[in-house]
Amino acid sequence: MHPICAMKPIPFLIDPPKKHIHPLTFFPRQTSLTCNVCGLLRKIYPTYVCFRCNFVTHNDCMNSPHIIKISRHRHRISFTFSLTSREWFCGVCRLSINVDYGAYTCDTCSDYVVHSICALGKDVWDGKELEGIPEIIDITENDGPFEVISEGVILYFHHNHHLRLEVSNVYDENMLCQACAIPIYEGNLYVCMECDFILHETCAKAPRRIQHALHPHPLVLEVINSFTYNTFRCNACDRGSIGFAYHCRMEVCNFFKLDVRCALISEPFDYKGHEDPLFLALNPEIKPICHICKTECLKQLNCIKCNFIVCFKCVTLPYKIKYKHDTHFLTISFGEEVREQEWCEICERSLKDTCTKVFYWCNECCTTFHIECLIGGDPYIKPGQYFNKWVCRVQVLPKCNISRPLCGSCKNRCIGKIYDVGYRVECSYECI
Repeated sequence: MHPICAMKPIPFLIDPPKKHIHPLTFFPRQTSLTCNVCGLLRKIYPTYVCFRCNFVTHNDCMNSPHIIKISRHRHRISFTFSLTSREWFCGVCRLSINVDYGAYTCDTCSDYVVHSICALGKDVWDGKELEGIPEIIDITENDGPFEVISEGVILYFHHNHHLRLEVSNVYDENMLCQACAIPIYEGNLYVCMECDFILHETCAKAPRRIQHALHPHPLVLEVINSFTYNTFRCNACDRGSIGFAYHCRMEVCNFFKLDVRCALISEPFDYKGHEDPLFLALNPEIKPICHICKTECLKQLNCIKCNFIVCFKCVTLPYKIKYKHDTHFLTISFGEEVREQEWCEICERSLKDTCTKVFYWCNECCTTFHIECLIGGDPYIKPGQYFNKWVCRVQVLPKCNISRPLCGSCKNRCIGKIYDVGYRVECSYECI
């Protein structure tokens, strides 16, 4: 214990307590008493009991809030001491809930229940008691991303010209969405009538304010690089990016940011590489290993049936993609069978030496591609942009089809985008 905490007297009797109608008495012995509020046995926590009705609570649990708003649910949830006798599953951790102990329930969605300990987690709850405060149902209702000018024509909130709805028929690897930075392969898109500003239709409809399950505070859609020329790293996938991001304006959150692709992930998530839906996981003490890329997960999605784990970096890869020398669509391939292919069509390196289990594959031509060779190691940094790194102004150049210059750091050929730092070139953000 801290010396100051050790010198503070522990109150022997609490009358009246917040969570009970009778006075509560301090129980000094560390014994097997399960808390009626959180449903857990925590021996090192000071415990109080009511001898009249056999009620037990931890010191911190007796002051837990009554009505709160969590990031995993649209409505507020309120505390209840018991549930009706049936099978319940927590809306955060997806595990079973014991009906004899306290939990948080939603008055609007009768089937939504959360463990007390899960609801009060720092990544789920913003720490505010909302009892007596009017509820705001939808934080996005007054923040439309665009104004409709006429049929098929809009004015986007972060662009001065009108955008016209079109259908993409011809693939151009240099035609990138300004929001998610992914090339536009097919489907509807909004094209500026005066300049080269382009958006996927789904990206154009992304709300300006969201409540994301990964963060307890509202996130606002902004363009980070407009004036500062700074890059940012997404707090979910850890990819470097320039441009559109959802970020938290609370300084206490160290300016939490999500790129557009990660921000549009919701649960249950239908992942093409797994047969069952995936759910967001709570932050574990030991970072799990992604079953796809074999690296530690910063944030992950889990399958509650088979413990399948995939990180945000893998789950946000485009499922279908185009290569300029192939007329067919390439799709992501998972599993050991892709290892039998001998080389990547771009770098011509062996695939058997790669630890990852995910590649892009053309089913018609039987060709295989490394992810990094096809979309680059920094897919969310667009050619033509500038950013500051250390004391240098870095210019992002498109990949060179005539020659592949040597990277000044790793000494490998620059297969994708080229980063010009003034006195030499680099092949990736990591090399800079």
